[in-house]
Amino acid sequence: PPRLCTDVSPQVKDIDIREQPGIDKEMSIRAAWSMMRDTEIDTLCAIDEDKELLGLITVKDIANANMDLFDTEVLAKSQTSYKNVLSTLEGEMLLGDPDACITSGRIFIGTSPEIMDGAVNPGDIVLVSNRYEVQMCAVDCGAGAIVVCCGSAVPRTILARAQEKGCIVITTPFDTYAAARLISTAAPVRHFMRSKNLLEFSVNTAVEDARKAKVRHRYFPILDANGKYCGVISRRNLLNVHRKQVIMVDHNERGQAVDGLEQAEILEIIDHHRLGALETAGPVYFRNEPVGCTATIISRMYEEHGVEIPPQIAGLLLSAILSDTLMFRSPTSTPLDQHIAEKLARIAGEEIPTYAEQMFEAGADLTGRTADDVFFSDFKVFSRGDAKFGVGQAIYMTSNSRSAAEALITPFLPEALAQAGVPMVFFMCTDMRAQATDLLFCGQQAEEIVRSAFHVETKDGKAVLPGVVSRKKQ
Repeated sequence: PPRLCTDVSPQVKDIDIREQPGIDKEMSIRAAWSMMRDTEIDTLCAIDEDKELLGLITVKDIANANMDLFDTEVLAKSQTSYKNVLSTLEGEMLLGDPDACITSGRIFIGTSPEIMDGAVNPGDIVLVSNRYEVQMCAVDCGAGAIVVCCGSAVPRTILARAQEKGCIVITTPFDTYAAARLISTAAPVRHFMRSKNLLEFSVNTAVEDARKAKVRHRYFPILDANGKYCGVISRRNLLNVHRKQVIMVDHNERGQAVDGLEQAEILEIIDHHRLGALETAGPVYFRNEPVGCTATIISRMYEEHGVEIPPQIAGLLLSAILSDTLMFRSPTSTPLDQHIAEKLARIAGEEIPTYAEQMFEAGADLTGRTADDVFFSDFKVFSRGDAKFGVGQAIYMTSNSRSAAEALITPFLPEALAQAGVPMVFFMCTDMRAQATDLLFCGQQAEEIVRSAFHVETKDGKAVLPGVVSRKKQ
């Protein structure tokens, strides 16, 4: 079955979503900044292995982190992995476990034994030069790790002493100044990212709702229909919407169309009703023929384009024609409808009289159906001048099935009136064999209008209309 679409207003999925890959929350802010620079984006989204959104980090968050120059314990607070330190400093670990995390200590620059003595605390990360005595002093002071700058060699005696004291040894090609500036950027994204009260949109979110959002960052995370991260959009993207493309079939009035039609692009109109007041942004293909059913027009379009009609589609088109024309008894029916229906019946492998009777009986079956379902299954709202009203219709083969439907629908009419949001509603219980309709009604002046229009008497919210079977013409 086709997907039910009740609103064609533009949604986030109608915008060019940027498929920016999500990042690991353990990524260093240095690596995150490099990705922002290389991909020219100022927001990255952290996700887990199942593509669940965990948080986001912006270039502003990274700038704020870098400006906090006095937070010498940032690596311990964020429990940074030594892998991040090695990556950030482009370093090599000579002693230690790269998978280990920093859990304590400050970042300290060791310039001389005199300054370091009493200043370096156990667990500190000490940046040192190639001076032997400075390296040995840092290890003896209980440093958790030493970072030897300028790519300097580390003597075996230092390595042996460090192993004895449980001190990690890393070398980096950067000088002490550069290494001191860079090392704090090894902290993971998760320590700085925003993870609470995130403004995220689904691909099904209406663009109008997204435009109303008030946030300080430029990009918004987008989740797919399953709630998984799939990319980002910017405020600028919200201005470039690809309008949904619509073909209006069997109607040409805005009041009978889906919501949001004014924000869609109408490509074609295929119909057999009167012309309503509908404006389009540009010229469209418009096909309107005075036949009993739009399915007759569609069947002809298959033929005109040389497209073979599959049996199931032929059965659907045949059903529509039989329903709309009341098996050619309706005043709207034309010889063309009957000619096309006979062709479709041959393709579908059906005999029209037998199939029509089965179809109408199935449609009249009320088993398991509610009054709401029956009333609104074929309901249309019409406008004539300032007057607005709704008309539903159901076709019945027997008086028993028609009476059962009337008993179900009659008490529901006041609720139907409220749901439809119009001043008057009518329901046509049409007896196909008797070629007559029991008209049920509810609403302001509905009874007076029925008496005046059809010159009949009404009783208990009902009027009998002999010869009236077509909602459209009669």
